[in-house]
Amino acid sequence: MSTQVTLAQNEARFKSAHRVNQSLTAQIEKRALQWMAQHAPRWVSSDQLTLLGLGAQMAAGVGYALSRYDRRALLLVIVCVALNWLGDSLDGTLARVRHQERPRYGFYVDHMVDIFGAVALMCGLGASGLLHWPVAMAMLIAFLLLSAESYLATYTLSRFELSQGIFGPTEIRILLVMGNLAALRSPFSTVFGHRLLLFDLGGTTAALGMAAMAIAVTARHTAQLYRQETRKSEPLK
Repeated sequence: MSTQVTLAQNEARFKSAHRVNQSLTAQIEKRALQWMAQHAPRWVSSDQLTLLGLGAQMAAGVGYALSRYDRRALLLVIVCVALNWLGDSLDGTLARVRHQERPRYGFYVDHMVDIFGAVALMCGLGASGLLHWPVAMAMLIAFLLLSAESYLATYTLSRFELSQGIFGPTEIRILLVMGNLAALRSPFSTVFGHRLLLFDLGGTTAALGMAAMAIAVTARHTAQLYRQETRKSEPLK
């Protein structure tokens, strides 16, 4: 009985965070996902879509590793990225359209899936020969830093930011697909007369960008929380 009471109290206290998505594709994507959710077969469930997203991202990592031996495996990666978008983006929308929300379960599972999927993807990239392992690990660390900040901000500010500025997960997937298509032609790029791996250049830029975002957003949210809680703690005059 005490366990049931505790669960009921937790559910009563839990409040879903306000979702914010200001990315370039946010409005188009939202309409497309709503349409797909409304027309999805009844046998399709949110959990199945979540598993599809995870499986597709892990398969993308395998595809990158295989591209070391045959660059045509990058085409497999593109298909997997598209399937990852479908599963990762549609699962929550489907639950909301069908009024089957499980906010605590969904938030926890969805983001643990993102973390495991990111590890698989970065390891695949590191094994691909398209970029060096330190760059792959730098991207993974920067992603985890930005993710941790997002999760903590969701808890402390009740505001879940799905995008940073005009960039969100969908924009990152689009850039990844464009990089794959470019690498199919040639895995190298020339910058100021220096021949570099294309994914090294893009990965370094992405890692630095994510790290800078994490620092800037941390500073902004720290200042916001400081102002809010300083005002609350000031004695009444």
